[in-house]
Amino acid sequence: MSVPNLLTIARILMVPLLIWLIISSNFRLAFAIFVAAGVTDAVDGFIAKNYDSVTELGAYLDPLADKLLLVSIYVTLGLQGVLPDWLVILVVSRDVMIVGAVILSWVVDKPVRMHPLFLSKANTTAQILLAAMIIGALAFAEPHPILILWGSAVVGFLTVVSGAQYMVAWIAHMAGNGRNRDASW
Repeated sequence: MSVPNLLTIARILMVPLLIWLIISSNFRLAFAIFVAAGVTDAVDGFIAKNYDSVTELGAYLDPLADKLLLVSIYVTLGLQGVLPDWLVILVVSRDVMIVGAVILSWVVDKPVRMHPLFLSKANTTAQILLAAMIIGALAFAEPHPILILWGSAVVGFLTVVSGAQYMVAWIAHMAGNGRNRDASW
């Protein structure tokens, strides 16, 4: 087991604690755990890329950890009425669609490799920033409605566009001979 994979597993294990802290309104500690999760993500990526520790498991585990963390936060903040329902539905639906497409690709023996698209990276960054700003605001003040409105609009737009881009790439991959395992995902 490589150090980056251990850090990714640690990030996954932070998710239940983070959700419990949000539900318990312990937003300062939740914000600290969220920052710690971000640091472990940055450190595992740095180590993997700079110390030749990239593994096939890590290529799947890292984005799965990101999705688990963000989807859990978005659902929790949505259930608490902090984020709009439509945004939570978009974020969850896009990620379920992507995971389902990857699984289906494997089932029909046309697997794709995980190479995130630029729009997907922008979407993940926007989701992280919105979650951080909201949890941070809950920890130290009250989230401003304009922050939620504009942040939700940006995340919603990027979620739809990146989801559509993945769907187009997946359909092209599946319509082909399935040999292009380097399709961007």
